[in-house]
Amino acid sequence: MRRWHGVTALAALGVVVLAGCGTPAGTDGDLTDDWRPVGKVEQFTPKVGDCHLTAEPSSYLTSYQPVECSRAHLVETIHLGAFTGALAERPTPPPVGSAAIRPAFAECDAKATAFVGGDWRGARLSVQVVPPSPGGWTGGSRWYRCDLFELDTVDGGTFRDHPNDHAIQHTGSLRDALKRPSPLAFGCLTEDKWGNFQQVGCATAHQYEYVGAWTVPDGRYADAGRRDESIHAGCRTLVARYAKVPVDRMLRYRTGTSYQLPSEEAWARGDRGVRCFYWSSGKKITRSIKGGGTKALPVT
Repeated sequence: MRRWHGVTALAALGVVVLAGCGTPAGTDGDLTDDWRPVGKVEQFTPKVGDCHLTAEPSSYLTSYQPVECSRAHLVETIHLGAFTGALAERPTPPPVGSAAIRPAFAECDAKATAFVGGDWRGARLSVQVVPPSPGGWTGGSRWYRCDLFELDTVDGGTFRDHPNDHAIQHTGSLRDALKRPSPLAFGCLTEDKWGNFQQVGCATAHQYEYVGAWTVPDGRYADAGRRDESIHAGCRTLVARYAKVPVDRMLRYRTGTSYQLPSEEAWARGDRGVRCFYWSSGKKITRSIKGGGTKALPVT
């Protein structure tokens, strides 16, 4: 009985449905020809020049809330690059910290130097590559952001187990920040009682001076600190170039050196640049060694 009633009800429903399928007067029967065309779906792309309140290593649309750079912020997007070739064919974005992302870091490194108008490693600055989120990658995004940010402090001449990598709030754009004297630039330095560098004028008594960055060979971060002698040798050549003295067997008797490895986080981002410093071996000096020749760096 139930089955029979069901068939009868279905038949009745079919009659009702068929009765409703006629074309009303004044219509053409095409339900879609008067619809407004659906707009083209556009992929999310960040903008160069945007500043951000967070320093996330991946860019999610849900958290993309840029602010004017005149406001306090943590990072500034200085360049947009694109993953190409085999990298672009990956099913997922290159993981932060992987070898696959290092070519992108190399581009961001160069763009940061051009953006600030000088060697960004010669200042309290750092750079990171920010790929799209996994969802954005699946949707076709192949860009990456080059973000620049200010560091709180940079640890001093004594080698530290965990160099600082903390982004701090900055107000204003960093564009051309190193084309003029800047409180961000290292210049001449002394150490405080905690071993952190304190920037001072070169006419003020100090023991350190930034001379440039030396690229350490690729490898594991744990092994980088074991290259102590080769890093000091590389830094000595930078001191010689900076002070304009010969690179010869007497160079080690003219200068002491100190260096700062990238932080472990920066190493994972692709940074292999070691910050090198002239060190006076503890003697307080009150002048810059830049271009001073053998008079500034006598054999001792």
